[in-house]
Amino acid sequence: MKTTLSLSPLFLFLLFSLVQGLNPKCDTQDHGSTLQVFHVFSPCSPFRPSKALSWEESVLQLQAKDQSRMQFLASLVAGRSVVPIASGRQIIQSPTYIVRAKIGTPPQTLLLAMDTSNDAAWIPCTACDGCTSTLFAPEKSTTFKNVSCGAPECHQVPNPSCGNSSCSFNLTYGGSTHGANLVQDTVTLGTGPIPAYTFGCVAKTTGPSTPPQGLLGLGRSPLSLLSQTQNLYQSTFSYCLPSFKSLNFSGSLRLGPVAQPIRIKYTPLLKNPRRSSLYYVNLVAIRVGRRVVDIPPEALGFNPATGAGTIFDSGTVFTRLVAPAYVAVRDEFRRRVGGKANLTVTSLGGFDTCYTVPIVAPTITFIFSGMNVTLPQDNILIHSSAGSTTCLAMASAPDNVNSVLNVIANMQQQNHRVLFDVPNSRLGVARELCTK
Repeated sequence: MKTTLSLSPLFLFLLFSLVQGLNPKCDTQDHGSTLQVFHVFSPCSPFRPSKALSWEESVLQLQAKDQSRMQFLASLVAGRSVVPIASGRQIIQSPTYIVRAKIGTPPQTLLLAMDTSNDAAWIPCTACDGCTSTLFAPEKSTTFKNVSCGAPECHQVPNPSCGNSSCSFNLTYGGSTHGANLVQDTVTLGTGPIPAYTFGCVAKTTGPSTPPQGLLGLGRSPLSLLSQTQNLYQSTFSYCLPSFKSLNFSGSLRLGPVAQPIRIKYTPLLKNPRRSSLYYVNLVAIRVGRRVVDIPPEALGFNPATGAGTIFDSGTVFTRLVAPAYVAVRDEFRRRVGGKANLTVTSLGGFDTCYTVPIVAPTITFIFSGMNVTLPQDNILIHSSAGSTTCLAMASAPDNVNSVLNVIANMQQQNHRVLFDVPNSRLGVARELCTK
């Protein structure tokens, strides 16, 4: 029996082109609209590297392209959720930024402070001693459960202890201390439910620095939102913070790599094993107006051993710079504002550069590796409630364990999209007006 092999015209064309690609004598004639196909490493390929690559270099290049392709494919199936953000100052009288979270089944709504420098979420629960605001009632949730002492999550919280076979822990936040039970329940942010989310159910709290309805940790250590939703949101998020004066939920927290800004400049994220939750970046200089001020390199340098360096933080209100950096910025700011008028400088609370007459402030630019962020006046100046005093909204770092740390705080981040791309170890900033 005779068998006939039928080859399609397209297959023959591709085979001919491939063979031609392997032939060092390339056809250079003009074929009009005819499509020619070459292998990328063919001698005839227009994409062939100008310098000949070794076999090992070719394989490594192909592997790198595969890795980029896999990241792209992963982003197509990644989850996405957009969560409205508001200033807590007007709504819950807290100097933090808040998001609405629905906890349990059926859902109970709480306003959680978002904090990029903390990991575990915690929420005040029924019968909490010292809690003064809306409480979560776990007894009303059908999906609530305690975390056992033997669970791995119990070893990821600070100061864990066991009682009645369930895990509990103690933590400090600002000037407050909390005692909490480690629990799990469904947490919904925006439209994205997260089943069995692990958080602290606060049973006792002391001190004045507690976000009244709880906290959502956006750090990058275990038990943070980033870690617990790694498969869903690919360890990627961004936010835009509205003005602290705004009454609206006009800002947004975007979870996942989908719909993140494309036109945005990045700076590398740095890792500090001793303070693994923090988002360190490399601040190399600061410009006031058109002048780069003189700052000793060690004042901006990253040093994991001492904790020195610069971080982005959503929980701190006003940017703090280590003393040599702050003095350099402050003195140049005063010089440019005062000019020949020799305006009188006053102080107000923790601010040492204030004026009782209208001023025109110079821009301040933070110069990072690969990225510049120029702040307009709204991100630089704070005004007294009566409007009679205007201050530079920055200060020197406190004289404590953080005296070596520069903190880019939430007032300086307002009306900017700040993107945390942990898989690619980078942080991006782009101007975005989200105050309404």
